[in-house]
Amino acid sequence: MLRLGVNIDHIATVRNARGTPWPDPLRAAKLAEQAGADGITAHLREDRRHIRDSDIDGLMRELSLPLNLEMAATPEMQAIALRHRPHAICVVPEKREERTTEGGLDVAGNQAYLADFIAPLREAGSRVSLFIGHEPAQIEAAARIGAAVVELHTGAYCDFDTEGRAAERDAELAGLVLGAELAARLGLEVHAGHGLTYDNVATIAAIPQIAELNIGHFLMGEAMFLGLDGAIREMRRRMDEARG
Repeated sequence: MLRLGVNIDHIATVRNARGTPWPDPLRAAKLAEQAGADGITAHLREDRRHIRDSDIDGLMRELSLPLNLEMAATPEMQAIALRHRPHAICVVPEKREERTTEGGLDVAGNQAYLADFIAPLREAGSRVSLFIGHEPAQIEAAARIGAAVVELHTGAYCDFDTEGRAAERDAELAGLVLGAELAARLGLEVHAGHGLTYDNVATIAAIPQIAELNIGHFLMGEAMFLGLDGAIREMRRRMDEARG
């Protein structure tokens, strides 16, 4: 079955806007589990714009689902990950000025650094994922340095679809399909995420090599109208329908 990882970052965004303890990301994670999520994703950014260190403490202490900790490839984040040893660690590119993650890691151009960075995380027992584009050079580099998983960035596909740029959307989809096939042949588990909604998830969910989708911002927005339970159950339904 295709797994659904629910990203709870933007529960923390709403909380931080008022500087109160509410809404609580841990409560959202527990509700996501009841609604059918298979895992929880949280991105501890360097600027702590949403998820905070105390959130990771609480998730590690109380969460029964696997935690996927997203983070930049910095010494500070490595130390935090080694202290907590979450089920999975997804290494992502990060810039202070960006609104959200833009593009994938340049693994091919930073092989030596990333190989050294992920080695102790692997030894500590976490499954290491690299958030990358679908370019063959990046996928092959991820396999060479010992990543267990690649998460393919679906943002461009989703943007082209939203903007009605059908030719570019279809070309991006073809790249994602070929990337997923290559990653699977190289022994990597394939995940995907970024920008996925009810309207575009089916095509990505139908790619047979993809084992997990990580979805956050859209679900948190839909939760304002449907409730978190309803929003997640509807996404789960569409994913399952796409897989037949």
